[in-house]
Amino acid sequence: MNFLIAGLGNIGEEYDNTRHNIGFSIADELALINNTKFSLQRLAFVAEYRSRGKGVFVIKPTTYMNLSGKAVRYWMNELNIPQQNILVVLDDLAIPFGALRLRGKGSDGGHNGLKDIDATLGNNNYARLRFGIGNEFAKGKQVNYVLGKWSSEEMQTLNEKVKTATQAVNSFMFEGIERAMSKYNKG
Repeated sequence: MNFLIAGLGNIGEEYDNTRHNIGFSIADELALINNTKFSLQRLAFVAEYRSRGKGVFVIKPTTYMNLSGKAVRYWMNELNIPQQNILVVLDDLAIPFGALRLRGKGSDGGHNGLKDIDATLGNNNYARLRFGIGNEFAKGKQVNYVLGKWSSEEMQTLNEKVKTATQAVNSFMFEGIERAMSKYNKG
């Protein structure tokens, strides 16, 4: 049984270490702790590893956030991975910084990456792990905030929170969605 973990973000140096790219950061951490590297393939950077007898494919779409569905659908079909074994990892400004929300399906919550995946797959029946980026921005400054770099205060605990998110990914794969939700949907 294989899993597809899709960390959402935007390619390009100007997006590195921004709040919107937390999906890429979590994907990078998964690759690092599993001693693998990403290679540029069709529609995504792809890393692959085995864990507890399961094949894990981690992608960082190169399609930009708003067209993430194209990469998710391609790799899902290419690797013959059932939708229940897909986990999309993304940022969410409706959740406090560093808090996690894991769901087996649900609405896009206004997130353009999820909107595109929903439209491309024709449903929203796939798991998603939302990483809270908070909403400390002035009226009309949402885009600047989401595409902005982490604050120095956030940077102090970001690595620890990213590691917790990778543990939530592992829990999803090896303990199941219900158990993972009860363990990580806090605060």
